[in-house]
Amino acid sequence: MRSPVTVRSSAERAHEANVAVTHTKKSADSSAVVVSNAIAAMGRIEDASRQIEQIIDVIDEIAFQTNLLALNAGIEAARAGDAGKGFAVVAQEVHELAQRSAGAAREIKGLINKSANEVNSGSQLVQETGAVLASISQQIVSVSSHVEMIATASRDQAAALHEVNGSVNQMDQMTQQNATMVDQATTASHELANQADTLMMLVEQFRLEPVSAGRKVGRAA
Repeated sequence: MRSPVTVRSSAERAHEANVAVTHTKKSADSSAVVVSNAIAAMGRIEDASRQIEQIIDVIDEIAFQTNLLALNAGIEAARAGDAGKGFAVVAQEVHELAQRSAGAAREIKGLINKSANEVNSGSQLVQETGAVLASISQQIVSVSSHVEMIATASRDQAAALHEVNGSVNQMDQMTQQNATMVDQATTASHELANQADTLMMLVEQFRLEPVSAGRKVGRAA
């Protein structure tokens, strides 16, 4: 049989375990919030990436239109002859600048697409992490429920053992009282036996003489 101290200690350990499980659940819930915030941040990054792609498309379109204008300007400068040579140089420079702008826009768009793919992949991983944390949180709730049941059972057992211990103490006191009464009865019995022996000794001191036959006849006459 387990002692009340052991059961009470077990109840305390179960309560401490339940507190630790509760803290763990709070940490898991906090992690789930962090994951949710991370998913939301990645969603905003995806939105920003799409907006940047739209801006790059506009830049690419401007570069294309600028390139066409440069080509037309070069044609017009060639028609102008010597008077349009300077203008032709400028048109060539604008054409090259438009080409570089278009190339840079394509490179930026490629990087944005690559980043968007990485963000999508990261978002999926974070969502999977969130699902795992949610599952862990549910399991922690189940464990917490079991630990709480164990703690309650241990407390009830400790209380029951405390009551049993009190009853045993009362029985022990009664047993001690009975033992004392038995000792007193035994002592009284010994005293009574001694008094009986003394009484017998006193009785034995008295000797009754037998009555003779003549004395009986005289009394009769």
